[in-house]
Amino acid sequence: MFQVNENYLKLPGSYLFSTIGKKVKAYSEANPDKIIIRLGIGDVTQPLAPAIIQAMHDAVDEMASKETFHGYAPDLGYEFLRTTIAKQDYQDRGCKIEADEIFISDGAKSDCGNMQEVFAADSRIAVCDPVYPVYVDSNVMAGRTGEYDEATGTWSNVIYMPCTAENGFVPELPKETPDLIYLCVPNNPTGTTLTRDQLKVWVDYANKVGAVILYDAAYEAYIAQDDVPHSIFEIEGARTCAIEFRSFSKNAGFTGVRLGFAVVPKDLKCGDVMVHSLWARRHGTKFNGAPYIIQKAAMAVYSEEGKAQIKGQVAYYMRNAKAIYDGLKEAGYEVYGGVNAPYIWLKVPEGKTSWDFFDYLLEKAGVVGTPGSGFGPSGEGYFRLTAFGTYENTVAALERIKKLV
Repeated sequence: MFQVNENYLKLPGSYLFSTIGKKVKAYSEANPDKIIIRLGIGDVTQPLAPAIIQAMHDAVDEMASKETFHGYAPDLGYEFLRTTIAKQDYQDRGCKIEADEIFISDGAKSDCGNMQEVFAADSRIAVCDPVYPVYVDSNVMAGRTGEYDEATGTWSNVIYMPCTAENGFVPELPKETPDLIYLCVPNNPTGTTLTRDQLKVWVDYANKVGAVILYDAAYEAYIAQDDVPHSIFEIEGARTCAIEFRSFSKNAGFTGVRLGFAVVPKDLKCGDVMVHSLWARRHGTKFNGAPYIIQKAAMAVYSEEGKAQIKGQVAYYMRNAKAIYDGLKEAGYEVYGGVNAPYIWLKVPEGKTSWDFFDYLLEKAGVVGTPGSGFGPSGEGYFRLTAFGTYENTVAALERIKKLV
């Protein structure tokens, strides 16, 4: 008789955003006359930029002709896109990244979850706490995390790096030695970042102990401060210890069409084995790429017209972030983030858990956010609001929240 992977049975309950979805659905069915404002899941609301839409139309027309039709995409992605990414995202910033070190995929979430497959099953992971749950969940499925303690919300074999108000929500070097270090910069959910000097400490540490930094830069387009690097490869020494994930979802609105990429330097080695070669083999076998139409659309992201339009959309969401930050602070909440990321991290009122506050906002104001405990044990007592809604809904949600104070 067939058997299931028992590691999957260790996953507690359902995925964070699935639980939120069920709660919102139940509330909506019980209150059909209520208008719900969603500031929870990090999905964009603005349509794709005109330059991107035009590029997609052009690509569709190409697919209609025998002379310009495209079938399967190359394993690493089309060279025209990889070369453009290498130049504009890396070489123009002084990073020594070549086109053949870039792997096009269907999104950073897939890459973050899949990259762990090329590393040893007994690798120990270190994660910021709180942080995006996919990092831990994918390693639970791989059998690396040990046993789950429901009382503390922690895994026995995971090294947690608490990010709290006391340390400015910036992780400190772990006391135990990890093999894989997950860093999300700008951080989801706290919105905090690492300066060049802070990131250099992590690069030096990883090289010293022989660890790999899995660097999620999905929100780099929102970085506003000059001393915050847009890529880990701006830091000397990163090519020998880091892999970077990028996404077109948050900067260009590709959540509905899916596109991202991973950067795996050829200098990252385990003995004589290049991680680049392992990922290339895995990428080719379990292909999670993107079709020609989507990759051609991504080229418009790098056009002068596309860059101007996307910059406007990022500014739109950051206007929302400022409105949320200022509005909540005015209402008396303790708030963080919202400067280099489209997320606001707020301390929930005394005496409430983060899920209590979720229920309170939903039932009393019809506003949906994300409980901080869903991002890790140190997230308890905090709450995330996203700036990805419309400006009108953002303002309306703030007015509802202010009336509760």
